[in-house]
Amino acid sequence: MPTKVQTVPVSADEAGMRVDRFLEAKFPGLSFSHIQRVIRKGELRVDGKRVDGKDRLAAGQSVRIPPLRLEARPDRDDSGDAKTRAFLKSITLYEDDDVLVLDKPMGLAVQGGSGMTRHVDGLLDSLRDAHGQRPRLVHRLDRDTSGCLLVAKTRFAASALAKTFRSRAARKIYWAVVAGVPKPKQGRISTFLAKDEREDESVMRIARHGEEGASHAVTYYAVVDTAAQQLAFVSLKPVTGRTHQLRAHMAHIGHPIIGDQKYFKIENWELPGGLQNRLHLLARRIAVPHPRGGVIDVTAPLPPHMQQSFNLLGFDTTRYDPIVDAPEG
Repeated sequence: MPTKVQTVPVSADEAGMRVDRFLEAKFPGLSFSHIQRVIRKGELRVDGKRVDGKDRLAAGQSVRIPPLRLEARPDRDDSGDAKTRAFLKSITLYEDDDVLVLDKPMGLAVQGGSGMTRHVDGLLDSLRDAHGQRPRLVHRLDRDTSGCLLVAKTRFAASALAKTFRSRAARKIYWAVVAGVPKPKQGRISTFLAKDEREDESVMRIARHGEEGASHAVTYYAVVDTAAQQLAFVSLKPVTGRTHQLRAHMAHIGHPIIGDQKYFKIENWELPGGLQNRLHLLARRIAVPHPRGGVIDVTAPLPPHMQQSFNLLGFDTTRYDPIVDAPEG
């Protein structure tokens, strides 16, 4: 049965959508060829004018939608989506109408790469709303780093949070277990970092000021606890957000993070018995201004391999963390 003529306003969250995608999102049972046809014939109008399918909509515009023939599309396999939604629910630390904070597991990539089929960005497809909108990533974590990953559920939140991260108003605290005990026990690491592309991987190296491709990187660190001067539980506060920044910085001062396959280069160093050779780096806490006011402040638990190490080494998660009072710049 054809639908009736409708006039639909473009909401703030739909601003920037292509005309054809807007129609596709509003009517999931509509074939794409039908969408193209009604646009091409000029039957669909935006503020009374003909448009192209690739044109972008603006908030407050009025879209006149002609009678449509909705075709019964074969149902997509919702069982897979249901499993994905259940998985995402199981790792959700915080959620409201605009924002989602996930406890990203170690080993799960945030975005796809060569040969990467399962990643957070792909899993978010299962959370599309009735208008076809999907949550968006606003920052990244390395594949083997676990912990707080902030996701925007609306276009409004994505835009606001992107500005927050660009202005460095997001406070992030990481926990790590490193080789040896840094001296002094609290300090500031300031270097330039540049990316080296190798055969099968890219690695960040310390670079000179002014070198092509080099970016300034600043990290504050604090030793929270130690184990026989052999290992230290450190808290880290990155001021900048460079690729592999914390891993490269800790290796640079001679105290690489345990289980770091790229940056751990201490010869003849042996992993203490009972500890797993996995990256001991957790995005422990994130605190950012909420797009609609107030603050989002979320803490992630230790992943299983780090919990095991903390238990074996006697590290106490309730100890005072001096990094909280470290400067922001």
